[in-house]
Amino acid sequence: MSAGPEPQIEVSRYVEFTRAHWARLRAATPLPLSEAQLRGLVGLNERMSLDEVEAIYLPLSRLLNLYVGATETLHGTIATFLGSTAPRVPFVIGLAGSVAVGKSTTSRILQALLARWPGHPHVDLITTDGFLWPRRVLEARGLLDRKGFPESYDVRRLLRFLSDLKAGAPEVHAPVYSHLTYDIVEGEVHAVRQPDIVIVEGLNVLQTGTGPTFVSDFFDFSIYVDAGEADIEQWYVERFMALRETVFRNPSSYFHRYADLTPDEAAETARRIWRTINLVNLRENVGPTRDRAHLVLEKGRDHAVRRVRLRKL
Repeated sequence: MSAGPEPQIEVSRYVEFTRAHWARLRAATPLPLSEAQLRGLVGLNERMSLDEVEAIYLPLSRLLNLYVGATETLHGTIATFLGSTAPRVPFVIGLAGSVAVGKSTTSRILQALLARWPGHPHVDLITTDGFLWPRRVLEARGLLDRKGFPESYDVRRLLRFLSDLKAGAPEVHAPVYSHLTYDIVEGEVHAVRQPDIVIVEGLNVLQTGTGPTFVSDFFDFSIYVDAGEADIEQWYVERFMALRETVFRNPSSYFHRYADLTPDEAAETARRIWRTINLVNLRENVGPTRDRAHLVLEKGRDHAVRRVRLRKL
């Protein structure tokens, strides 16, 4: 009697954790943030509680702290082998995800938590918005409606920044972006002076391309913040409506023209922008990079992380 076909065994590169299981990995890590401090880190129209920090971000900060220590040990080992002094090189974390998924809040919370671990108090945060081409360049190239797509970034400048950073340069400069004017702030830079850790946050930081070097080549650890498309769209619309009542009221705002829209007009405008620009970018460029991350945070409709996926070594 012939044997039947071999059963198919699904193999995953990731270990998956429920929220409860992941929360237990906090171990005895203390919570260093107060409610007031947390409020200063949370983005517009996002929901974040100390319970969420305890359950999700404290275990993650513990994991990252262990990675930092292991990387420093490895650098020391190589220096011993070469008979040289280990250079001061920052540990670089890449953080990716869609527009409106909560990348900035995640980055700021991780920055605050990691800076409170002994041994690496200097944690810097850089967003790739500063490496967008200036608005005049985007307009000249017909790319203003593709802002956030890979071709809208000065990737060469970003790669040079990261290369200098990982080479141990005493000081490197990142351009500064203004969400008010929707443009690079000419002549203004963010100076990065040999920090212990740098978090690089952006839409496409995990994307590969045709060149020999990718942005993610410089990351020691990478995180992707994930959620369902319908949920992200709802968050985008809610944020747009909140901005309509705040930032868009400023006459200096690039989006001041949206301030006088009726609520229905504003909601429809937000959905149109989401579906024709941000959703397209998510599906074509951002989402496909998810499985390149070392860790994926999967959010539910209430913004709370429901599942964590950690890539196997």
